[in-house]
Amino acid sequence: MKMKKMLSILLTASIAATCMLGCGAAKETSSKASGGDSGSSGTITLKVWAPQEDQNPSDKYPNGIVPYLCDQFKEAHPEWDLKFDYGVMSEGDAAKEALKDLDQAADVYMYANDQIPMLVEAGGVAKLGGKVVDDIKANNSDSMVGSVTYNDGVYGVPYTPNTYFLYYDKSKFSDEEVKNLDTMMAKDLGDGVSNFSCTINNSWYLPAFFYAAGGQLFGADGTDNSAGTTFGDHPEVTEYLVKLNSNPKFFCEAANADGASLSKFKDGKLGAYVSGSWDAAAIKEYLGNNFGVTKLPTITLNGEQKQMKSFAGSKAVGVNPTCKNMEQAVALAAYLGGEESQKLHFTVRGYTPTWKSVTELPEVKADPIAAAQTLEINEASMTQPIVKNMNDFWSPAEALGKSITQGDITLEKAAEATKQMGDSINKK
Repeated sequence: MKMKKMLSILLTASIAATCMLGCGAAKETSSKASGGDSGSSGTITLKVWAPQEDQNPSDKYPNGIVPYLCDQFKEAHPEWDLKFDYGVMSEGDAAKEALKDLDQAADVYMYANDQIPMLVEAGGVAKLGGKVVDDIKANNSDSMVGSVTYNDGVYGVPYTPNTYFLYYDKSKFSDEEVKNLDTMMAKDLGDGVSNFSCTINNSWYLPAFFYAAGGQLFGADGTDNSAGTTFGDHPEVTEYLVKLNSNPKFFCEAANADGASLSKFKDGKLGAYVSGSWDAAAIKEYLGNNFGVTKLPTITLNGEQKQMKSFAGSKAVGVNPTCKNMEQAVALAAYLGGEESQKLHFTVRGYTPTWKSVTELPEVKADPIAAAQTLEINEASMTQPIVKNMNDFWSPAEALGKSITQGDITLEKAAEATKQMGDSINKK
């Protein structure tokens, strides 16, 4: 979301701190723990952390959906005498709380994928292997697999994506018109109406334009910490953004005006807006039957249409490497992040699934947000890098975006400003 930049900066600082304290690297699960027979005897208690929303009671799930799923898992494994100890923990706080005392932390927990570097460096998450990893790779998109991969290891089971896409007012744009941003910007929507809104002054959204030009950020797949970026080699993107910003039909929220685009939708003064699932409910309410949502559009660069590509991350299920019952914990994590769990999370919480077979279900395809988010992940996204040097990206990218929206960068200065951003990221 919009706090990704700050979270990543804080996480990088935490990594440095934990390394100074001498924490070891994350442990890898054995091949046996990844799918073999256990031979465990006696009662096995697994501590599970999940968000409050996953434990809220309802008529159908009196103890919440995660306890229900754990009960289903227990029924599927009569060879184990399982008990569960539940704790409330948000995905955003999981890493921080787990690393306070791994021996007291949950055996299985849900977390946001950008916490992986901190967890790995501090020895707070198990590296998965065997059949579990094979299943993750076979049933998720490359983007989602990449979201839980760090230094060639897989450290969690992704169960819902986090990205952004395009909302639009169907009374103002047709489904065909929203495929290309330049087509959208060329249309006259009337006095006082903005055709398009995107916070290009925010470094989580700005890369979508540079990816369209073929720019790379820490290598082709975002995993090469030493590769830096080639964004600085694409002044045509900055030139495009300077022209976009100078168009009176474009709107960009000021840093202190979060929610301004939603207000414009509410007032019928906006055609399209780049955001994520967190704004879905409000935009649905404001647009009613005119609610439209799809993947990001293409932009025209050097006479060619190029697909904008969003950053993509995920929420995932991980395993504590100090767990005393590793085989059972890994199996539970795989189940809580797998097919049946994703079906239930979609039905109860509206989570967009990542499991390929679940994304193909008729009810998922019929859901506008799930369908758009799946389309974005599969066709118009890049895995958000979680390498250590990603911390060097946020500020230079934000500085470029803010300079554009403030009018400080002209077409004549675009090449110099683009190169300066690239050099700053690459520490030249």
